[in-house]
Amino acid sequence: MAPPPSGSLPLQQRLMALAQTLQFAWFIGYYIFLTISCRHLTLLFCIFRYSLSYITFNYYSSWAIFSYRTAFVSAAVTYGIVVYKAFRARSRAGSRAPSGVLPLAADENVQYLAMALVWLFAPQYPLAMLPFGVYSVFHVATYTRTNLLPTLQPPQQVAPAAGASPGGKPTYKPNPTADTIGKFVKEYYDTSMGLVAALEILLWGRLLLSAITFSRGSWILIAIYTAFLRARYAQSSFVQGSFKNLEARIDALVGAQSTPPAARQVWDSIKTGARTFHDATDVGHYVNNATAPKKTS
Repeated sequence: MAPPPSGSLPLQQRLMALAQTLQFAWFIGYYIFLTISCRHLTLLFCIFRYSLSYITFNYYSSWAIFSYRTAFVSAAVTYGIVVYKAFRARSRAGSRAPSGVLPLAADENVQYLAMALVWLFAPQYPLAMLPFGVYSVFHVATYTRTNLLPTLQPPQQVAPAAGASPGGKPTYKPNPTADTIGKFVKEYYDTSMGLVAALEILLWGRLLLSAITFSRGSWILIAIYTAFLRARYAQSSFVQGSFKNLEARIDALVGAQSTPPAARQVWDSIKTGARTFHDATDVGHYVNNATAPKKTS
């Protein structure tokens, strides 16, 4: 990430320098989208605006549809910039870009970019916005602390103590706002990532209900989203922990004496099928077998 502009520059020049960085465009990905009568709005505002329509049962109004679609436009732009930055940094370093579908699909940012585009054109699933919203809170908070605040409020250097070495490193006064944001990110990051994982699992259940009722495009969506969630399970300890917590809770419910034996058998069959699916879709297993050297007798 590029450092913030020098504090010795005037405010206008600092803002211009910041606006020319790719990180600023990444930040704007959460904030910018155009309307005729409104200025820049945010992904979080889209979610808030859509929530107002949803709780009043107006989720197919023009404002609700606009807020919903624009939220995913913003998310797609944001992750598109992140993916572009990664490829540009790799090319500058002289390393080759990953070839093939599997290495590309293993990139977490590519996965969320793909899902943002899927949700953009798919029927409305309000739950799909929430994980992006949680991520945006922390991304914007981090960017504000590390880039925006040092630009608007340059750190003030503390006068060296008497007798200090002239060549010593300068010290700066801490920024209370930046410290508060940093504390918030550090304290609530793990909890929020666990919330994202739970929301993603809940969204799969919502898609399953749509598929059972044969809603429009639901079977295609659940196939795509299952592949996404399988990739998240392989990469995220938070998703793995959420699945384990869900399994433990259902085990406790099914293990009660009042539970019919048929329900226990159904749950055991579901767990067996899930483990079979996990093993069959373990890409690393196939890659390791393919690259393993053959034994010589």
